[in-house]
Amino acid sequence: MGVLKVINPATGEHLEDIEETSLQEVDAYYSRAREAFKKWSQLSIDERLRYLKNLKHTILEQMDELVQTIVQDNGKVPTEALIADVMPSLDGIDYVVKYAKRELSPKKVNTPLLLIGKKSYIEYMPRGVVLIISPWNYPFQLSIVPMISALAGGNTVILKPSEVTPYVGKYIEKLFQKAGFPEHVVQFAHGGKEVGAAFTNGNPDYIFFTGSVRTGRIIQKVAAEKLIPTTLELGGKDPFIVFADANLERAAKGAVWAAFTNTGQVCMSAERVYVEKTVYEKFLQLVKEETENLVLGTARDSDVGSMTYPVQKEIVKKQVLDALQHGAKLETGIHPDEWDDSMFVRPMILSNVKHEMDICREEFFGPVMPIVPFETEEEVIKFANDSKYGLNSSVWSSDLQKARRVASQLITGAVNINEVAVSVANHHLPFGGVKESGIGRYHGSAGLTIFCHEKAIVVDSGKLKTEIQWYPYKGKYEDFLELFQSYFSPRRNWIRFVRCFLRLLRK
Repeated sequence: MGVLKVINPATGEHLEDIEETSLQEVDAYYSRAREAFKKWSQLSIDERLRYLKNLKHTILEQMDELVQTIVQDNGKVPTEALIADVMPSLDGIDYVVKYAKRELSPKKVNTPLLLIGKKSYIEYMPRGVVLIISPWNYPFQLSIVPMISALAGGNTVILKPSEVTPYVGKYIEKLFQKAGFPEHVVQFAHGGKEVGAAFTNGNPDYIFFTGSVRTGRIIQKVAAEKLIPTTLELGGKDPFIVFADANLERAAKGAVWAAFTNTGQVCMSAERVYVEKTVYEKFLQLVKEETENLVLGTARDSDVGSMTYPVQKEIVKKQVLDALQHGAKLETGIHPDEWDDSMFVRPMILSNVKHEMDICREEFFGPVMPIVPFETEEEVIKFANDSKYGLNSSVWSSDLQKARRVASQLITGAVNINEVAVSVANHHLPFGGVKESGIGRYHGSAGLTIFCHEKAIVVDSGKLKTEIQWYPYKGKYEDFLELFQSYFSPRRNWIRFVRCFLRLLRK
């Protein structure tokens, strides 16, 4: 059994060693989870929600300490840890507490007239043990939100936090313990890829994964072989479209924030900025001015923190060098050949970028903003959709009719008009991508029901001795033919229908 060394990426300080979960314990984890499921799933929704309220109270009590833990483990600045990791998690708990009972209680639905005398409804049955594998870029929010949704539905949860940010994973474990959750309803598996693979192969009843496309493919292959349902939240290459009639000052501020928040380590950042040619130079100047004023560091007044993962820093370096070698121009920032050994990377803006370049096609997690000019609405829609990803997007224009027209043509999971990325912060909206950006949705009602089986139930009083469609069929064909013709015709013949129905009932 190994250990995960917790290193503050901004300072290089060694904070703690966290013991990895032994691969020999996988079966025991699932056994404990299934045993805990027997009681947890039988609690009423109100009883389960009381535990979530306790969790919220615990987070509120520990909020500043939680923020500092995220900063130390992830390298983001405190304000971003608070507003982008902690706040959405609290809002998610509020959503689940307010709406879970409505969404997961049995729902009566209409029953066709041909099934007269019966009642129909949908019941939501928890799936069982949910395996959640969370990423390192938003290690708190992207763990907590799917966890609370699964727990509200009556499932037990095994969380495998990212090995890149294990300090946050360990802190989440402490929060659930302090909130008083019953033993083994929530369990934590700490470790790297081997641990994730072992638990994926351990026959969970549902897998919720947030991470890279490459790992998502591996998980989906294992899940497909075992017919395990999944939700996969994968990568993005989100277009940020600026028309000439947009509020350019607002759009520039939005682009800078979206490109460099969390040091660009965001699947919904402004990864490729398309600007109408007539305002390209003006917009470029505006974003340069905004970017050059950003403060690097992890103090409370800092704007841009450090990168989190050394491997990712090297990937970004190679991607930027490739763009520069193919003609892109570095407008602001430091040339990758001159980077120091720290995890801080000054935000970069690239001009003279062509849509065909890899920098506009491959996802990167880093503080880079490539800007591409376009001439027509049709051209930019083609650019935006010419991607293997489709997670989020942003359209900027003072002509809202045009903006909505463009939004409706973008092949993506979400569109923000004169805004960026905030659709994910609204828990009433579904969140997820198309194409290689993932499978399935969460948040909203879908975020609750995905963790449950929908069970269809039909109830009859049982007073009649028989049903018209039961045996024997002798002498019924002509009556059924007349019954259906009278029922499904454009002008329904009720007298004929009732006569046929009663005649069949007597046979």
